[in-house]
Amino acid sequence: MARAIRLIGAPTDIGAGARGASMGPEAMRVAGLREALEGLGLRVDDHGNLSGPANPWLPPVDGWRHLPETVAWNRTVYAAMRAALTADDLPVLLGGDHCLAIGSISAVAAHCREQGRRLRVLWLDAHADFNTSAITPSGNIHGMPVACLCGHGPRELLELSGRVPAMAPDSIRQIGIRSVDAGEKRLVHGVGLEVFDMRFIDEHGMRETMDQALTGLGADTHLHVSFDVDFLDPDIAPGVGTTVRGGPSYREAQLCMEMIADTGRLASLDVMELNPAFDVRNRTAEVAVDLIESLFGKSTLMRA
Repeated sequence: MARAIRLIGAPTDIGAGARGASMGPEAMRVAGLREALEGLGLRVDDHGNLSGPANPWLPPVDGWRHLPETVAWNRTVYAAMRAALTADDLPVLLGGDHCLAIGSISAVAAHCREQGRRLRVLWLDAHADFNTSAITPSGNIHGMPVACLCGHGPRELLELSGRVPAMAPDSIRQIGIRSVDAGEKRLVHGVGLEVFDMRFIDEHGMRETMDQALTGLGADTHLHVSFDVDFLDPDIAPGVGTTVRGGPSYREAQLCMEMIADTGRLASLDVMELNPAFDVRNRTAEVAVDLIESLFGKSTLMRA
């Protein structure tokens, strides 16, 4: 029997610079995520929302904003993702802001080590999210998850998976990047992240981009997709707190998702930074649901 998809809501904007991502999980439900996936013949179990500390909306301390609350939320996310993976479900984490990927991917990394599987993370985002407390312009931890996962950050977040770093930089492929701070750029180059930024996509096209990003997947690969909705161009997805013009078009995003689905390796998913406070009649949530359908095998192409 095919694995069940386990929906896990994480309604917090604890790591963000704007309020509202805490409403993201319900917006996805209102847009019909469960029904859409069930319409593809998939079994979907909605495990409701996790709970954690409220957002105190305070200034940064030592370069980190809301660190204790962020740690608490990520520990809860870690436990929920581990439970889903142990049950052989396919977890879909509905954020919430992107700081929650620290807990999510730490859980996936620990699971991969236990199972002897290789980890591949596709990071679909407008931002590299490789800031640290020393270089961050804001202190917002949603700009730091990739750095934390690669071993650069506070001990409480680095050690979630039981190993530091939680993953090697060569496990991740970043796609759609177009907003990177100067200090962050130096760090990204220093650790050797493989980044397919928007210029690469413009020059080579989404097909070539995804061919390269997906190279090397095997039967022993656990493919995790961390989908920040600001990956999309704001013309089609205005409902995020950190829009950056010049993102992938609707068709480019569809092709990206379809090529991931074609691998048959998708094993866990984050959907992050959906912010209904900035949306128009839940349009961004509806686009996200449409793309997630493609990620799970719905094709817009007329192929036999």
